[in-house]
Amino acid sequence: PGGTVKRGQAFKRHILTKKTTKNKRHLRGAVAVHETNMGHIAQMLPMAGL
Repeated sequence: PGGTVKRGQAFKRHILTKKTTKNKRHLRGAVAVHETNMGHIAQMLPMAGL
């Protein structure tokens, strides 16, 4: 119990024409939720066993 929680990257939804290709490439994929936010995530997902 108590693994990592993944989240999608911010700033990758719209108005992508202004963003550079390098910037969009670095926004790909998922990242782990920061440990300071895990308390809030655990409250939102009570059955996850976090």
